[in-house]
Amino acid sequence: MTLDLPTSVWISITALGSVGVMVPVALAVAAWLLVGYRWKYAVSWLGLLGAASALVAVTKIAFIGWGIGVRNIDFTGISGHALMSTAVLPVAIFVALLPARSGVRGASAAVGLMLGVLIGASRVVLDAHSVSEVVAGCALGAVVALAFVWIAWRTEPGKLPPTPVAASLAAVVVALHRVPVPTQHWITEIALNLSGHERPYVRARWKMKHYQIPARRTEASSVRAYIA
Repeated sequence: MTLDLPTSVWISITALGSVGVMVPVALAVAAWLLVGYRWKYAVSWLGLLGAASALVAVTKIAFIGWGIGVRNIDFTGISGHALMSTAVLPVAIFVALLPARSGVRGASAAVGLMLGVLIGASRVVLDAHSVSEVVAGCALGAVVALAFVWIAWRTEPGKLPPTPVAASLAAVVVALHRVPVPTQHWITEIALNLSGHERPYVRARWKMKHYQIPARRTEASSVRAYIA
């Protein structure tokens, strides 16, 4: 059962989890960690998020380039929106409220996770991802967020008051909301270049029992693709 919201609202929600919004927020979080806390926290945060993002890219490239997926559960790659939102939002709110009591910090991370799951759900509502892909993304994002919270839980409050941190992170979200970033195009190009196929694997045709494997790129088609 999903929330009965207009499609325009779901589109607005899903836009919050885009790479164009979440990556700048993640970098802003890292910057605040460098300014107010130890550098190792910033490195840990970016390392965890980077590793998870690489895993998402690998699963997408594997499907687009070679058709590697799981038909039984309609899985063609981990949802990047679900990963980014469930990883970044809990950590962003947690870092903003690091000077607060432990109960408040814990609740803030939980709220961030719920917001991330809502963004993940929007991908299913809008038919951008299957349930399995969103569940995988939310689970991976939650692991990243909780791992960082565990690493930074006992840190001393530092010198950063919550208001400027929260305000700056909110400003990034508002400024970049719905700014398009062609990540899917980039991933598709990488997958086709690595696999040598002319066309990407597509979910609808991939789910058919008799699927025609995309032809491999010839030298002429590669030149045409480069020119285009």
